[in-house]
Formats: sequence, structure tokens, C-alpha cells
Amino acid sequence: MTQRELTAYLEGLLEKVRGQDDGEPHELPVHAGADLERLAVALVDLDGTAWTAGEVDHRYPIQSMSKAVVYGLAIDSVGMDEVLRHIDVEPSGDAFNRISLDDGSNRPANPMINAGALTAHGLVAGEDAAARFERIRDLLSAMAGRRLEVDEECYEQEMAAAHRNLGIAHLVKALSELPDEPHDVVDGYTRQCALAVSTTELARIAATLANDGIVPGTDQRVLSSLATRHVLSVMLTCGMYDSAGDWVSSVGIPAKSGIGGGILGAVPGRGGIATYSPRLDDHGNSTRGILAFEHLSADLHLHVLRPPRRPLVQDGLVDGE
Repeated sequence: MTQRELTAYLEGLLEKVRGQDDGEPHELPVHAGADLERLAVALVDLDGTAWTAGEVDHRYPIQSMSKAVVYGLAIDSVGMDEVLRHIDVEPSGDAFNRISLDDGSNRPANPMINAGALTAHGLVAGEDAAARFERIRDLLSAMAGRRLEVDEECYEQEMAAAHRNLGIAHLVKALSELPDEPHDVVDGYTRQCALAVSTTELARIAATLANDGIVPGTDQRVLSSLATRHVLSVMLTCGMYDSAGDWVSSVGIPAKSGIGGGILGAVPGRGGIATYSPRLDDHGNSTRGILAFEHLSADLHLHVLRPPRRPLVQDGLVDGE
């Protein structure tokens, strides 16, 4: 498919999904007033080439899509064993903001629910809470290709209503090992989620994950191979919350959604995808975004469990007897 043909395909894809009018925006005022007809899709290849359609330059808070990247940064900060001591990697079947810990270990089930995401944020190394947030911002900015700014309106609205996240943070502190003071962790996490991105920038972030932690089109490694592999694994099994099983079956791409209406997906070794539409389903995932990913997965053969057929062991890979 040529670049022109792929762009035309993406434009046609948006028209296909535009008729999906189920869902409402998130109740947070900064999202509740979103234009429900905004729609965008972007693909970024491993060499940094981007194909886009729709309002891909419109910016919105990254929200929970930041969780995947920060989990990777936590792994590179303190090591995989230490992260696993604090956060499990099992699908929970819970809503993203449920106040719960594992009955046996008192660990959050995974880093994609808020309990795990708050813990991962606290594990990122930094002299203090402000330095920790700046390290997170620097990483996401390098992946996006632009210095990201905080949407202050979003930050203020979420902090004013952060009672549940504060409750989760205090629970983790009381029963497990939250790495910092609950208020500082929630404040930094809220700033992290309020970083504003465009759909094209989201696709660049996803493409970095697809490219083994190297920013596409560059030699800049921002996450280790180990961290990137674990991020992709958890995205595939837990990234779409309590609809993760349906996602793996129908789409099969490591992905993460956000309540602002974005979804990012990383196809290992191939590239990154992002969509935007503020209409959300009951799980907090974009209805049009899900439909777009279903088409993309089927039409471009992107399901990671349906790779091209080839021998398990190829000539030249191992010595014969």
C-alpha cells in the first residue's frame, strides 16, 4: 500500500466509524465539554514516518495512557524485581479506579489500574516529587517529539476531585509499601495524567514502545528492552481494563486507553497507532476508537497472535546435528 493509498484508507476508516454514536464523554468538566464529533487516527512507522487522518493536531490530556510508559520508567529506575515486589502483573477484571489490593500480597494487581499506577509513579527515582514528575515528563516528551505541557485546567479539576485516588494511595501506604507520601504521589500522578498530547504524538509514543524503546527515526533509546517487553505484555493483558479479554480476542494489539478519548496501540516490530474520539463506553474506553482498532487489526493484519506463517526454527538459526 502506497503512502497515498494508506492515507486514503485512514480517511475512509474515519467515515466508517463516524456512525458509531454510542457513549458519552467523561464527566470531568475538561472532558465533558469535548466536541463529540472530533475524530482522529495516526500511524507511525519505525522510521518515524506518520500517516494521519482527521483532527490529529488537537491536544487533550494523556490520562491513563501515561501509565504504560511510567511503568517502564519504574522498571528502569529500580529494577524488575523491586517493581514486582510492589506491583503484580495479573489482569484484575476490576474497573480502573476500584479500591482493591491482592488478598495475599497486598500488591495492586497490575500497573494499569490506579492502585498500580500510583505505586509505579512513586517508584520512579527522583530527589523529590517535583524531580520525579519532571523525569516522567522528559521521557514522554522524548517519545512524543515535543516538550509536553500540563493542562492546568485538567490538573486542577482532577486534584479537586482526587478523593478516590487519595484513598487508594493511603490504602497502599497502610497495607503495602507506597514509595512516597500519598498526597505527593497523587499530586504528581495527576500532573502526569494532565500532560497534553495530540493523536500523532500518541502514535509516536506507541511507536517507541513498538521499536524496543528506541524513538522511531533516531538512535535514542529511552527505555530498556526489558522494560519495554514488560510494558507491552501488561498492555496486552491489562491495558483495556475489564474489557481486556474482548480486546485481545478482537484486536490483539498491546494498547492503553484514556478517559479523554484516546487509545494508543503498539504493534511490536512494526509501529504505533493512536485514535481519538471522546465518546466512551461503560469501561471508559473510546467507542469509536475501539471500532477503528478492530478495522485496523483486521485490514492491516496486525493481530499479534496471527503472525505470518514461518517455521519455528529456520535454517541457519541453530546448528544441525
